[in-house]
Amino acid sequence: MARRGKKMGHSEKLACVESVKAGRSDAQIAQATGWSLWTIRKWRRTYQKQGEAGLAPRMGRPKRGSLSTYSQELRTQLETMRKAHPGWGPITLIEEMTQLPVYLGPALPSRARVAAFLKEKDLVRPYQRHGGVPQPAPVPLLQPHDQWEMDAQGRQKVNGLGWVSVVNIMDVVSRLKVASYPQLWRSGLTMKDYQLALRCAFLQYGLPKQISLDHDSAFFDNTCTSPFPSLLQLWLVALGVEVRFIEKPPPLEHALIERNHRTMSAQAITGQSWEQLQALRAELDRRREFLNQVYPSRTLDYQAPLEAYPQAIYSGRAYRPEWEEELLDMNRVKTLLAKGKWFRETNRYGEFFVSMQRYNASIAWKASLVELTFDPNTQELVCQKVGSDLIKRFAIKRLTKADLMGELSPLSNMPSYQLALPFSREDWRMSALVQLKGGTTL
Repeated sequence: MARRGKKMGHSEKLACVESVKAGRSDAQIAQATGWSLWTIRKWRRTYQKQGEAGLAPRMGRPKRGSLSTYSQELRTQLETMRKAHPGWGPITLIEEMTQLPVYLGPALPSRARVAAFLKEKDLVRPYQRHGGVPQPAPVPLLQPHDQWEMDAQGRQKVNGLGWVSVVNIMDVVSRLKVASYPQLWRSGLTMKDYQLALRCAFLQYGLPKQISLDHDSAFFDNTCTSPFPSLLQLWLVALGVEVRFIEKPPPLEHALIERNHRTMSAQAITGQSWEQLQALRAELDRRREFLNQVYPSRTLDYQAPLEAYPQAIYSGRAYRPEWEEELLDMNRVKTLLAKGKWFRETNRYGEFFVSMQRYNASIAWKASLVELTFDPNTQELVCQKVGSDLIKRFAIKRLTKADLMGELSPLSNMPSYQLALPFSREDWRMSALVQLKGGTTL
C-alpha cells in the first residue's frame, strides 16, 4: 500500500539507492517498500545528479532568492541600475527607484535585502584587504608631554601675506601651546612644512612621548586600505616618538587642537595685517607665551598652563638639529615595519607602488594581488603572490637617515648656507631651518 502524506526518511533514501545499485528496478523497489513509483524515481534521479548530499534533509523553506517576493520587473530594474552605476550602494539604488513613478506606491525592499540581492547576482564590489602597522596601545595620559596633538589649520587669508596655514601643536595634559608655526599656502602643506614646525617645538620643549595625528595626506596614505607608514611617521619613530592616528573625526578626537586653531587665529591674525611671515611667526610666539604663562584656563582651575604644570616647561628629552642624525635610531623603524602587512595590486606590467616608489615583480605577476611584509634583518620587502607560494624580495627604497631627515640632511655638516634671490617658499623654510642649527651661518 502506498504511503500517502508521508515523507521518506534519510535512511530509507539510502536503502533505495543501495537497491538501485544492486540492479533492482524502480517498480520492484516501490513494490517492496510501499513507496510510490514516482517517489522512488525522484530520489534515484536526485542521487544520480547530486550524489549522497542530495539525499540529506533540508530545514526551512526552499531558497527562492533574496527578492523572490517582489516582482521580476523590480529585480530587473535593480540589476540594470547597478550594472550601469557600479558605485551605487543599496541605499542609493533604493532612493533612485523612489524617483521613478512606477515605484511611488509599492513598498520597496530594505537596504539589507537589496545588499543580499546584489551579492546573489555577483554585483558587489570586490573586497579590499586591509593592512598596515598596528596602532600603539592606548595608555593613560598623566604627565605633560605624554602626548601632543598636531594639526594644520585650514588656509586663511592674512592681510599682507595672502593665504596662510598655521601648524598648531598642543600638549594634551597641561594644555600647553607648544607651537604655532605659519606656512605660506600653495596647494597644501608637505612633510617638510610639518618637520620644520616640529623641530622648532622639539628645540624649545624637548621630545614628547607620543604625537597624535589625523589622516592628512602629508603623514598618512589615504589612497589605499593598506597604508604604508609615511616618511614623517618613520622620522618620528626613529626619534623615539610614538605616532598615533585618530580613529574618530573631531570633535570626538582632536577637540583640543581644533579649539586651539580658533584661539591662535583670534590672538594674532583676526583684524591684523602682516607684511612678513617672520613677523607673524614672532607675534604667534608672543601670544603663545601669554597664553601659556598668564592667561587663566577654565579647564585648569583658572590657572595658566605653566602655573598649573610648571614641569611642562621641558620634557626632559633633549633635541637639537645638529644632533638629529645621531638621535635617529633606525632599529626602531625596522621594528615598526616588521609588525606590518600590506596588500597591493600589480598593474599590467607586474609593478606595484609603496610610498610612491615603484617595484617591478615582472610581467608574470601582472594584475595580481600581492601581500607585503618587511624583513628587518635584510631590510627587504617580502612580496608573496596571494593564493600561491611565489615569493620575491625587494630592497626597500627611501629608508635611510638622509631620507628621513629631508632638508636637514645636506645641512648637517655645512658651516654656512647661501640662499638665492628672490626667496621662494622653500627658501624661507630653509632660512628658518638654518637658523635653528647652532654653528651655521646664513
